[in-house]
This record gives sequence, structure tokens and C-alpha cells, in this order.
Amino acid sequence: MRLRRSAILLAAGLGLSSCTTPRVSNPPRTATEELLISRAADHAADRLELGLPPGTKVFLDTSYFEGTDAKYAIGDIRDRLLKQGADLVPDRKDAEAVVEARAGALSIDDTTTLYGIPSFNIPIPLSGTGLTFPEIALFKKDQRRGVAKFALTGYGAKNGAFESAAGPVYGYSYRTHYVVLLFVSWTKSDLIPKGERFEKAIERQDRDESAPTSESVSGAAPEDNMAKPGSDTKQ
Repeated sequence: MRLRRSAILLAAGLGLSSCTTPRVSNPPRTATEELLISRAADHAADRLELGLPPGTKVFLDTSYFEGTDAKYAIGDIRDRLLKQGADLVPDRKDAEAVVEARAGALSIDDTTTLYGIPSFNIPIPLSGTGLTFPEIALFKKDQRRGVAKFALTGYGAKNGAFESAAGPVYGYSYRTHYVVLLFVSWTKSDLIPKGERFEKAIERQDRDESAPTSESVSGAAPEDNMAKPGSDTKQ
């Protein structure tokens, strides 16, 4: 009777058992893809030299500027014009010059080179499925390149007469992954400065969070000035 009761309790426990599975969602694009495009845009914008006199009131016309992450690239161009002395105005009627920005490229190219045996599917008769034969890479180079092409044209806001032009200029970024003899692999990239690499950035964040704040340091000061027991105190 006792054994039967234990079996019933065990079955009830198993029936009532539950587990929690967290929901994990990912954005539609990877950070690497975004960095490839934005880094190429940075390089292209840095090469723009419009040559308008410093202090010129400029309206930036972006109606001809299209591409992936166009808003970031337009921000790059605005930053470049400001550094060259332009005074950006939000309204065309307040401008002395209009600068049209256009993009000829703002995307990514992929190139893969493989010396070895690529992965392929082995069909299983009468099963409707197959086995995947793994890739055997004696040497593999998988390269992703961001490409940006920008150009600017400036003209008078009142008369529409040509004043200056810049470009087209090109900017590139890259991330290349190598595999040698199946197991030896490494990656080269210009996407993130060395001081901002993930491991070092995490170490720096942890160090900054563990460092004492100015309040804690100032709060400890009075205790440091207190006389220690047994020490001589001048009257």
C-alpha cells in the first residue's frame, strides 16, 4: 500500500513538474554588418574636401542620398562639413550655398577562397533526407568588405550657380577570417580600434566600476585625519 502511494505521488510530481525557457531574440542585422558599413562611411567622409569659405551658411540636401545606414553616413558628412568651417542651417531659404550629397555605394561585398573539400549533402535512399559532409579546409579565406562612395556638389542658394564639388571619394573596411589545416584560425579586421576590443573594453568597464567614487574618497578623508589611539597629539 505504501509503495503504491509513493508511486502515485511520484507520478503526480512528474506531471506537475515544469521548466522555464527564456525567450531570446536577435536583431535582424549583426553588429559586424553594421560596423562594416559605418566604418567604410567614416573613411569616405574623411576624404571629402568641398572648399567652401569658412563661415558659409550651408543647407545640406540629402534627397539624392540613399543606401543602407544612410542616416549614419549623412551624419558623417555633416560632421565633415562642420569641421571644414561650414555653418549648417536647417532651412534652404536661410542658406548661402546648397550642398547636394549623393551615395554611389554603401554596402558589403563577400569573397570566399577555399582550398580543400567544400561541404556537401549526401542523400540517403528512400529516406527523403541526407547527411551533411563537413567542410575540410586546408586553407580558407573568408573576406567581407564594406564599400562606400560619396560625392558632394555645392551651388549658390539664390542663383543655382556652381560653386564647388568634392568627390567621388571611396571608403573601405574589412573583416577577414582565415582557416589553415582545419583547426588553426584567426581574424583580421579594421572595424574596432585595438583599445576598444571586446575583452579589453570589458576589463576597463569592470575596473571603472570597481574604482572608488569621488564621494567615497572624500567621505574617507575625515577618518584619515583623526588621531590614532596611542599617537601623540599636540595641544
